[in-house]
Amino acid sequence: MLPGKTYTPNDIKSILWRGRWWILLPFAVGLALAPFISARVPKLYRSETVLMVIPQRIPDSYVRSTVTASVQDRLFSISDQILSRTRLERIITEFNLYPQERQVLTMEDIVARMRSRDINLQPPGREQSFRVSYTSADPATAQRVAARLASMFIDENLREREKLAESTSVFLESQLAEAKVRLLEHEKKLEQYRLKNSGELPSQQGANLQAIQNARMQLQSISESMNRARERRLLLERQLADALPPATVKTGKDGKPIVLRMLPSEGPLAEAQKKLEEYKLRYTPNHPDVRALERTIRDLEERVKAEAALPLPPPDTRPTPEQIAQEKGVRDLRFQIDDIDRQLKASQDETQQLRTELSGYQARIEAAPIRESELVELTRDYNTLQEIYTGLLSKQEDSKLAANLERRQIGEQFRILDPASFPLRPSNQKDRLVAMFAASFIGLALGFLLVALGELRDSSFKLEQDIQRTLDLPVLALVPVMTSDRERQAQRWRAIAFNLAGTIVLASSVVFVAFWSLRS
Repeated sequence: MLPGKTYTPNDIKSILWRGRWWILLPFAVGLALAPFISARVPKLYRSETVLMVIPQRIPDSYVRSTVTASVQDRLFSISDQILSRTRLERIITEFNLYPQERQVLTMEDIVARMRSRDINLQPPGREQSFRVSYTSADPATAQRVAARLASMFIDENLREREKLAESTSVFLESQLAEAKVRLLEHEKKLEQYRLKNSGELPSQQGANLQAIQNARMQLQSISESMNRARERRLLLERQLADALPPATVKTGKDGKPIVLRMLPSEGPLAEAQKKLEEYKLRYTPNHPDVRALERTIRDLEERVKAEAALPLPPPDTRPTPEQIAQEKGVRDLRFQIDDIDRQLKASQDETQQLRTELSGYQARIEAAPIRESELVELTRDYNTLQEIYTGLLSKQEDSKLAANLERRQIGEQFRILDPASFPLRPSNQKDRLVAMFAASFIGLALGFLLVALGELRDSSFKLEQDIQRTLDLPVLALVPVMTSDRERQAQRWRAIAFNLAGTIVLASSVVFVAFWSLRS
């Protein structure tokens, strides 16, 4: 190549045309060698099986599955387990895979090669199906391994779903047992609190109010009964005063009779005064019973004064039948008065007891707000625990149904849609074609390289501009090459023969490659 020489597109086309056979002949050789190079590429067969994701056959509204992970996530998890070193080593040993490689490489390298190159998993898309394929030099082995991988996916999916359902059920059972223990402990606390504060609870406030009302009604009834008894006693006392004799005769120490003046109204007056002292101890001075008794005492005192002004009757030592009947009547009246006193005493005791009970019920009602706040705090925790327990119980029953669903294989599962195919053609046909194109491309590149080297090694002057640019001298004249007709004819026949031979070689290469492609 002359220094400083530049090439125009016409120069390049001229160079390529002159060296066309230096380009085409290496290309033809590379094309002829392509089948032999492609034959060196081992044939690999790929068997593929299609697995379909079958949805749960019972509606979710009846039984909700505890496996919430999506198909893609579970498929990735199952793939990691199936493509683990332990599982793949088991498959390699079972089907005697890679016998030559096992003599040279370690098991870890073979497993990595099998995982990355030979096993292919296409995750599911919208069609809810995925593909598992295996590539091997033996089509039958490829089919058996692909079928085994598909069965492992199906079994592992069932095992994984059942395991998840069982673990969920076991977890909920343990949580339910803990919640039950806490609920029972809180129920015991509530029971002890209710027993300790029985009668003061807010739920018993209505009963307490009803008991207070009943006690007040009983007090009112007893008070009215006592008032009637007192009025009857006053009436009996008046009758007794009227029935008593005006005077009695007693015998003195000397045997002489002593006439004692006893007024009829003195006895009732003394009893009334005694009763008034008792009333003043229990009631206020303005109490109706005290006022009524004071009026009665004033009437009796006036009657005593009137009876004291009367003359003494003559003494009579012998009782007459009228006196006997009168004494009997007096005894009956006094008996009735004593009976009324006993009734009044019982009524007073009952009144005191009712007042005590009434104060107790009143104290319970006053303590009800405090007990209500305490009970609200205890009940709030109890209600929370009860809601937690009820929710866990419902979830635990749902998890049992979900576990039974997985055990009976009614839930979501994988099913073989297309079984593992028996491959009839190699799956690496493209690799063989690539090898053929690579050989042809190398031959073509080699031809271009030879032409370029030939041009670089050529330092002859071909144009007037080459001399002027290289030697910086003017060209005075051009002397053409003088050839005879015989030499020109010989050159023409050599060119024809060379072109014919190159054409035959190129056509033979193309025909050979075409024949090999049809045959293979």
